[in-house]
Amino acid sequence: MNDALRSVLRRLGPLAKVESFKKEPVATQRRLLRSLLKRAADTEWGRSYGFADIADADNVVEAYQERVPLHTYEDIREDATRVRRGAADVMWPGRISNFAVSSGTVSDGKIIPVSQEIIDSNRAFSMGTGFNYLVNTFNIQLLLGKHLTLPGRIDEDENFPGTLVGEISGLLAENAPGYFRAIFQAVPNEVSFIPNWEEKLQKIADRTVDMDIRLLVMAPTWALVLFDKLIDTYNRRHGASVSTVGEVWPNLQLFIAGGVALRSYRDLLDAQIGIDIDYLETYGASEGFFSFQNELDDPSMLLHLDNGVFYEFVPAEEQYTDNPTRLTIEDVEPGVRYALYITSCSGLWSYDVGDVIRFTSVDPYKILVAGRTSEMLDKYGEAVFGDEARAALKHACEQTGAHVSHYHVTSRTVEDGDLPGHQWLVEFETAPSDITVFEEHLDIHLQDVNRHYQIRREAKAFAGPSVDVLPEGAFYQWLKATKDNISGQTKVPRMSEERTVAEEILDVLGMKR
Repeated sequence: MNDALRSVLRRLGPLAKVESFKKEPVATQRRLLRSLLKRAADTEWGRSYGFADIADADNVVEAYQERVPLHTYEDIREDATRVRRGAADVMWPGRISNFAVSSGTVSDGKIIPVSQEIIDSNRAFSMGTGFNYLVNTFNIQLLLGKHLTLPGRIDEDENFPGTLVGEISGLLAENAPGYFRAIFQAVPNEVSFIPNWEEKLQKIADRTVDMDIRLLVMAPTWALVLFDKLIDTYNRRHGASVSTVGEVWPNLQLFIAGGVALRSYRDLLDAQIGIDIDYLETYGASEGFFSFQNELDDPSMLLHLDNGVFYEFVPAEEQYTDNPTRLTIEDVEPGVRYALYITSCSGLWSYDVGDVIRFTSVDPYKILVAGRTSEMLDKYGEAVFGDEARAALKHACEQTGAHVSHYHVTSRTVEDGDLPGHQWLVEFETAPSDITVFEEHLDIHLQDVNRHYQIRREAKAFAGPSVDVLPEGAFYQWLKATKDNISGQTKVPRMSEERTVAEEILDVLGMKR
C-alpha cells in the first residue's frame, strides 16, 4: 500500500518535474531558457536584445550570454517603476499587478515584479516540497491536522492603485489553492496580514492554541516569538504551567523553514518545541524559489531546475570585475563560491539576486547558501544593507552632535535568553554625550528605512543596536596587528555577519567581548 501511494505521489505534477530534471538537468535548463526567450520576444526587452533570434540559435545559452549582459536592480529600477504604473509588455508579457519588496521600503526600496507565472511556479514548488517529504517518510500524520503558515503582509499600493505590494510570502498566501484554505489553513489571511506584528502574532496564538497543528511553515525568527506567545496564552487560558510547544501542539510533525538560515536557530527551536519533529529548509527570495531540502539527513538543498528560473553562476571573486565568467549548471564545481544570477518568468534577465551559493553536489545539483554578495547583515532576516547602516550612523551623528572616524557592525553574540541584535564598534572623533541616545537614533532610522528590520523590532524578535565606544586609533591598531601591508587601499570592513573582525579588534584592544 505504501509503495503504491508513493508511486502515485511521484507521478503528480510537482514531483514529476523534479524526477524529470534530475534525469536531464542541463537539457531542462536549456529548454527552459529557450521557452522564456520565446515567451518574452515581443516585450520591450525582447525586441531590444533580440530574444526571438537568440531563441532560434543552436546554442541558446551561448547566444544569450553574448547578447544579454548581467543586470543589477539599478539597471531595472526605472522599468520596474513603469510596470508598477501599469505599463504592459515591458520585461514580461502583459501587465503585472503584484510586487514583492526585496529590500528597503515600499517607497524607495527594491520592488520586484511578480508575474502570475512565477506565483504558479512557486506554488507548485511548495507543493513539491511537501510531496517529496511524504514520499520519503510516508508520514501521513502530517495530513490529519492543520497547517500554520506565517506570511508577511501585503497591501494595495496607494501610489499605484490596483497593485499589491509586500512580502513574497504574503503574495503566495493570497494565491494559495482553494483546497489548502478549506482543509488545512489554520489562520485566515485577514489575520496573517495584520500590519502590527505584535498584534498579529498574539491573534495567531489566540486562534491556534487549542488547534491540532501538524505543520509549521515560517521563518525561524518569527517562530520563536510566536512560541513564547503561544505558551503564555495556553497557560492563561487553561491555568496550566506548560513550558514547551510540544505540550500545546503534541501532534506537531514538521517545521519547514525559509527566509533565514535554519542553522542559526535549530538549537533554540528544538529547546522551545520540546518534542522530536522533522525540519526542512527551503531557499527562496522575492525573485523566485530556488531550492529545497529533499533529504532529512542532508542540510544541502536540491536546486530546482524547472521552476521558471534559468540560473547563471559567477565565481564570487570575479563578480565585480569588468568581464566576469558566466557559468551554467553544466560548468559548476562543488565547493566553489558563486554569485547567483537568474532569468525568470517574471521578466528578470541575468539578474543579480545578491546571494553567494556553493554546490555540495553536482549529481544531483545541491547547494548551500554561503551569504550575501554585498555589504549586508541578514543573519536573522533583518536584511540591513551597508548604505542603510551608513545613513543611520549619519542620522545619529546629526541628532547628537557626534562625529565618527571608523566603525564596524556585526551580529551580536546571543547568550541564553538574549535577543539577536547588532553590535556597533565605533571610533568617534567627537563622541556623543549620551551613548544610549545615540543608539536610539540608530534604531529609529533603521526602522524608518528598512521594512524587514522594523517588523522584527516591532515584534520584539530583534534587539536594538548596542554601541561599543573604541579609543582613538583603535582601528589603526587592528590594521597594524592583522595586516601585512597597509596602504591607501587598505579598508576597514564595515559590516560582517561573522564576528571574526570584531573579535580581532576587541582582542587587540584588550576589551571585553
